[in-house]
Amino acid sequence: LGSSAAAGSDWLHYGGDPGGRHYSMAARINRDNVDKLEVAWVYRTGDMARYGDAMANTSTQSTPILLPEAAGSSLVFCTPYNRVIALDPASGEQRWQFDPEIDRRGDRPFRCRGVSYAEQAGVPEGQSCRHRLYMGTHDRHLWAIDARNGKPCEDFGDGGAVSLYGAEGYTPGDVSNSSAPVVANGVVVVGSTVIDFARATTPRGTVKAFRSDSGAPLWSFDPLLEHADSGSANVWAPMSVDEDNGLLFLPTSAASPDYYGVDRPGDGLYANSLVALDLRSGEVRWHFQHVRHDLWDYDTPSQPILFDWTRKGSSIPAVAQLTKQGFVFVFNRLTGESLWEITEQPVAPSQIPGEQVAPTQPKPIAPPQLLDPFLMPSDAWGLTLWDRADCARQIAELHNAGLFTPTSEELTLMFPGSLGGPNWGGGALLGDSGVLLVNVNNVAFTGQLIPSPEGAGQGAQDHPAAGHRMRVTMQGTPYDIEIGSLQSPLGIPCNPPPWGKLVAVDLMQGTILWETALGSVHEMGP
Repeated sequence: LGSSAAAGSDWLHYGGDPGGRHYSMAARINRDNVDKLEVAWVYRTGDMARYGDAMANTSTQSTPILLPEAAGSSLVFCTPYNRVIALDPASGEQRWQFDPEIDRRGDRPFRCRGVSYAEQAGVPEGQSCRHRLYMGTHDRHLWAIDARNGKPCEDFGDGGAVSLYGAEGYTPGDVSNSSAPVVANGVVVVGSTVIDFARATTPRGTVKAFRSDSGAPLWSFDPLLEHADSGSANVWAPMSVDEDNGLLFLPTSAASPDYYGVDRPGDGLYANSLVALDLRSGEVRWHFQHVRHDLWDYDTPSQPILFDWTRKGSSIPAVAQLTKQGFVFVFNRLTGESLWEITEQPVAPSQIPGEQVAPTQPKPIAPPQLLDPFLMPSDAWGLTLWDRADCARQIAELHNAGLFTPTSEELTLMFPGSLGGPNWGGGALLGDSGVLLVNVNNVAFTGQLIPSPEGAGQGAQDHPAAGHRMRVTMQGTPYDIEIGSLQSPLGIPCNPPPWGKLVAVDLMQGTILWETALGSVHEMGP
């Protein structure tokens, strides 16, 4: 596939370009021949043979990048255990592989969504590590390796790696990495994944920047500014960078604990926000918080998308941010000014003693919300009158004040739930048209706060599996949280289909052009 960049046939970045547009100019595959595609080759990583039953706690989510000719023209990806593998893109034959031999402790699923490439102009042509790949690992190391042969760059950090742990005493699983780092203008920046749900005070969601040649630290940014009674607000989704204007865009997650905010009063500073930082200094240029005092685990789930917003003859450098709530916020990326008016939606009060819910939440007037969170008993869906009636009964019994209903000791509607709406797959911008394609989850969930002695709950999942309920602790709070999908006795969602859809959004006009069902229900039946 080709990139929209001048590199021609390369796909040099996780999202196709530094601004996450996920768009290719390649034209050899098109509407007329896509149905004629056949498998050219299959490559097997060998992870199943190597790790056996441990693979049950992994998720293969890597998006390969295609290196330029000067860097070897390899197709490069990472496995869940952070092995980096380079293939011949024509034949699928392995050219090299690099194994950082990570510390595999921790209960959280192992995943690696990609690696990043950059050319170091300060290294003479023909010498090792002029062309580099960067990867953040599960055990919190930032590696730089030679893109042509996979060998560590000895002049980066300590033998090719920088340790991202300090004196905090964190262990793998408490803090890890999934998304690829950002590399631009001599700076490499890495976010983190932080353990969800398990306890009230989690590790800091600090973003760290280093020199891309030596690994020397440049700056760090804590979205919660060291507020001691919370944690997280980390950047687990991919970041974007505007190289020309020296801007880095961070999609930050929720503060901890996810569903109980009594001990973290206030809006949460830079949590649940799109934050624009100066790439060189780490200083905040502007930010927008799309959820205040989050009680729903509405992390900013996807890569910010940089594009030129053209309307009425004027062009503005813009950034679009998708949220789990199904909103599309569009800003002038230099100033943070919203390009569509933002209104305030009233929020129901909490039933939990001491919980101070933010009275309103922001909502753009355009584009329209990508899903309809309104669900009443009359909206219940079913294959038969029997299961539809059961769904209507369940919906009628829920605590339900619409979007942003705080969870309580009653079973509460969560629509959308913590999986979105949009999630980490993000959107794809179709060239310069301003049309954004978005994959949207459209399944109602329920949640319930359960009074519990400290540490009584259990569970190592980071999100509920289809058809299951998940109960985990929020150690340090008076509650466990139980979450799962709202479904009929037949195991089918109670809200009307489609339960997954592809939506085309016109960012210039602020409208939805079309939407269509996406996915299959063949594995969801009884």
